[in-house]
Amino acid sequence: MSESELVAEARKAFFVVFGLLAAVWLVQVANYADDYALSREFGVVSGDAGALPHVLTAPFLHWNWAHIESNSGPLFVFGFLAAYRGVARFMALTLLVVLSSGLTVWFLEQGGADTVGASGLVFGYFGYVVVRGLFDRRLIDTLIGVAMAASFAYLLTVAVPGTPGVSWLGHLGGLAGGLLGAWLLSDRRSGRSGRRPGRSSRDETTPPADSPRADLHKELGDLGLL
Repeated sequence: MSESELVAEARKAFFVVFGLLAAVWLVQVANYADDYALSREFGVVSGDAGALPHVLTAPFLHWNWAHIESNSGPLFVFGFLAAYRGVARFMALTLLVVLSSGLTVWFLEQGGADTVGASGLVFGYFGYVVVRGLFDRRLIDTLIGVAMAASFAYLLTVAVPGTPGVSWLGHLGGLAGGLLGAWLLSDRRSGRSGRRPGRSSRDETTPPADSPRADLHKELGDLGLL
C-alpha cells in the first residue's frame, strides 16, 4: 500500500469509526428516553434461546451515561487504530469480535444477567491492535501495539474473574476474538501483497533501481514503514 493509499484509507477509517460511535450515542439517547427498555429487551441473557440474536444488538446498548462514556474514548482510539489499514478488514474484525464476545456471555455467564455494552468491542480492538504487527510483520504496527499494551495494560484487570459489576466474560471473549482476528486477517495469511492487479512489478512510488533512494526505500518497506 502506497503512502497516498494509506492516507486515504486512514481518512476513511476515521469517518467509519466516528460513524460507529455516533450510532452508539444515538441509540443511547433513544434508550435513555425509553427508560432503558432497549437494554432490557435486546441484551444478551445466557442460555436464553430467544436472546441469542441479541449478541448483534447488545454492543450498541448501555445501562447509563457513565457506562457509555467509559467505553467511548477507548472505542474510538482502538477502533481507528484497528481500521486505518483497511476498512473492509475492520468490518470483518468487528463482526468476529461481536460474535466471540456475545457468544462467550451467552454460553458461560451465570445467573441470567442481562449483558449489554461496547466494552467487548473495546477489548477486541485492543487485542487486535496489540498483536497485529507481529502477524503482519510491520514494524510501525508492532511499535503501536507495544505502546498500546504498555499504556492500557490495566484493561486486562477487568477481563479476569472477580471484578464486580462488569461482564468479565464479555471482555475476555472480545479479547479472544481480537487476537484471533489478528491471525485470521493478517496480510501474510490472506496473501495480500499490497499490489493491485494489473499494475507493473514496480510500484509507482518505488524509485528506480539505480536511484540513491532505492536502498532506503527497500529497507523502509522491509520494516513495514511503507
